Amino acid sequence: MVETTGDYDTNEIKTWRSIITLIVFCLTNIAVIFPFHIPICLPRAVSNSILDTLSALRIIPPRERTSPHGSDDDCNGKVKPYVRFNFPINFVTAPLIADLFLLAILAIGRREVHDGTIGADSIEPIDIMAFFLSLAYIAISIDASGLIRYLAFRVLQWGGTVGHRLFFYLYAFFFGLASFIGNDPIILSGTAFLAYMTRVSSNIVHPRAWIHTQFAVANVASAILVSSNPTNLVLAGAFNITFIKYTANIIVPVVVTGIVLFPFLLYIVFASEPLIPVSIKMHELPEEAKARKPVNPNIPHARGTAEEEEKALAGGEESKLLSLEEIMNPFLDKKGAAFGAVIMTAVLVTLLALNAASQSTGEHPVFWVTLPGAFVMFCWDVAFGWIHRHETREIARNGRQEKERAKAERIAKKEEEEEAARRASLERAGAGPEAEHAQMQSLDPDSKLPPTPTVLVSEDGDDLTNISPPAAMLPPKPHQSPDEKIPNSAISTPNEKYQASPSSSSHPRHDTSGMTSERNLDEKKRDMDLKDQEISDETSQKTRERATLKSLVLNLYNWLQVTFPTATTVFSHLPYALVPFAFSMFVLVQALVTKGWVAVFAHGWDHWVNKTGTVGAVGGMAFLSVILCNFAGTNIGTTILLSRVIQAWQVIHKGPPISDRTFWATIYSMALGVNYGAFSAAFSASLAGLLWRDILGRKHIRVKRLEFARVNLPIIAIAMTVGCVVLVAEVYIIRDTTPYTS
Repeated sequence: MVETTGDYDTNEIKTWRSIITLIVFCLTNIAVIFPFHIPICLPRAVSNSILDTLSALRIIPPRERTSPHGSDDDCNGKVKPYVRFNFPINFVTAPLIADLFLLAILAIGRREVHDGTIGADSIEPIDIMAFFLSLAYIAISIDASGLIRYLAFRVLQWGGTVGHRLFFYLYAFFFGLASFIGNDPIILSGTAFLAYMTRVSSNIVHPRAWIHTQFAVANVASAILVSSNPTNLVLAGAFNITFIKYTANIIVPVVVTGIVLFPFLLYIVFASEPLIPVSIKMHELPEEAKARKPVNPNIPHARGTAEEEEKALAGGEESKLLSLEEIMNPFLDKKGAAFGAVIMTAVLVTLLALNAASQSTGEHPVFWVTLPGAFVMFCWDVAFGWIHRHETREIARNGRQEKERAKAERIAKKEEEEEAARRASLERAGAGPEAEHAQMQSLDPDSKLPPTPTVLVSEDGDDLTNISPPAAMLPPKPHQSPDEKIPNSAISTPNEKYQASPSSSSHPRHDTSGMTSERNLDEKKRDMDLKDQEISDETSQKTRERATLKSLVLNLYNWLQVTFPTATTVFSHLPYALVPFAFSMFVLVQALVTKGWVAVFAHGWDHWVNKTGTVGAVGGMAFLSVILCNFAGTNIGTTILLSRVIQAWQVIHKGPPISDRTFWATIYSMALGVNYGAFSAAFSASLAGLLWRDILGRKHIRVKRLEFARVNLPIIAIAMTVGCVVLVAEVYIIRDTTPYTS
């Protein structure tokens, strides 16, 4: 039941705190849509003091001393007096700062914070977050087993090279899977799969049709089950809708939308041969690559240098071959995938059964079912990783060594190319050794000639053995005085070999008297450089040996990665950012409730419904929910706000009672809007949109904001039109005009 308290008194909006609350709410949503950074400049002395304190406490390693010509220099070569930090203002920090500001000016207090976190009016944020994160662990664990990529690979095989048939198969595959496990796992694996698939096709000019279709259909299908999207959880909790009743009322509009949307996308929106070819020409994977054992992508460095080569060769034939191997030779942990599918099925079936029986037995938190299921899945991941730890550690070690060898080879190759280019330029000039030295001196005034090496020549003139230069040319050792002499044994042998220079044995001796002073200066400078290098090496060695909290955490994380790769991967992909964002938005909306703004919005909605009836309620709520997804803190913030508005509408409505048909038409049109609204005008309309954009960026596919809105505009228009028309027909068939009773 909705509490009929003074929260719905519109006179409250006249106070200055109420006005500031509304302004802060609007500014927060703008920051979510258009994130930015605030530069913060600290005096270098303060920054260094903080870093030194943290280093003294062994939290971080000692800071590197600023070099005279380091990155902190200004254009005049002087060290900057300030250190600049960029503080992010985004969907995580903006709502949190807004809440703290409202607390500081006493616009909100203990009640708003309590109701926005613990819960009020049937909306319980803690229960919702616990439910969603625990269910997300199971879904992402299934994804980490490689099941989604493997199934997509099988669909690719069934579709063959016929473009329209493959497009339909992938469309149906993503729709069915998203309705079962939600949109996030589909975004995680399906987006990368399509990026690889379109790259290795020679006649798909742009992946636009495939990636936008996948994103749209994943969000459409996520409206079917309450567990598939956190927006559905908020809505079902706010109006005490059981999971089975929710699915029974929403499934028909969603399925019809999916059926109608496919031909619309294929023959109207993406009706272009370069986007969806009639026949797709795929590059062939060599037999050697097919026979190769797939590597687990969850193990660090498992692919060796393949990932680096793929980035370096983006767009080339070798890059396409590496991408082809990703999709045509996928990794699959059969045991983990089967166990995860069983756990997910058991959890969902238990949820539906208990939720349906809750009306007679009383309400129970839904995370009581998902949390044990996630714990069982976690135990499986940990046990499986521990059993196979030797194998995964060996794979990680080999991959890391391969990367190090490749890096060393690249450095050596670069040096060889530079040397070859220098020699080629000298050969073109027809210069000899003397000109070569002069050329080097002119190119690099600081360059230094190495000391002439001493050569030991045997009496019969056979062997030539290079040894160290004379003692005068050697830099002193760290614990050796400059005047200390090197024993003769270091430069002579018992069998009466004599010292000679290469010039005396095979070439005429060149007069170097003119270069003596310059060489002495160069040797002194080299000695100083060597001493500085030795000191630097000793310091860095001590730094490496000194354990800090940061190094311990990094070592622990690396150990967990190679020992429990699946569990570590799942934890790294959980949507943690959703937790502070959702709690902060709940508190902000609760502030609008107590300050009377939600009552104002409810009065406006009441007038609209009185004028337009049930059809107007469906169309108006669908339009509002889609628009607000882009301007009210993603679809989660929109669901929270509109749920509070509908709850207030039930309280402030006067006149004839709200009919059962109109009320449920409003609720389920909101469900359509907040799910479909994810693919409308802005990436920030949903957290899945931000994730989708980031994954595409890592795969070298850039989707601009205007392109995202332009492509999605016709898709969201047809999807919402079809869904709303079917919903109106449905409520007129199964609902009547009797008064709604909660």
